[in-house]
Amino acid sequence: MSVKIVIGLDGTDTGERALAFAKDLASKMDACELLVIYVIEWSPFTFQTAEENAKRHKRREEEIDLAKTRIVDPAVKALTDAGYSASGIVRHGDVAETLNRLTVENGGSQIIVGRGSSDGFTKRVFGTSTQNLVMHADVPVTVVG
Repeated sequence: MSVKIVIGLDGTDTGERALAFAKDLASKMDACELLVIYVIEWSPFTFQTAEENAKRHKRREEEIDLAKTRIVDPAVKALTDAGYSASGIVRHGDVAETLNRLTVENGGSQIIVGRGSSDGFTKRVFGTSTQNLVMHADVPVTVVG
């Protein structure tokens, strides 16, 4: 039976350390799949004009393509080139909620993420995506510093 480990990337150095940790963990298992997920923070509760709403879908698609090209595809290629079974997903949404949902939908047994990098007022009021994920995930979460 194969174990599926989800790696939540965010395009930062801590995301790269999470990827390295997941590779090391996977190398110690007989059968392991790695699923790289990048979630673009996107709130459905923004208030926009009709013109802005018309451009919103195009902007979302451009963001997905950019994240896939710059972050997910290179990570998946590096993993597969190193002999790992790997795939990737890019989605919009609340980072913690979407990462958890995609993990469950894809049969993931663990999530590995980097430490949150937000600071200041926003972090004090809302917390980080990493904190929210740790508190609400349906599977174990490993946070790499």
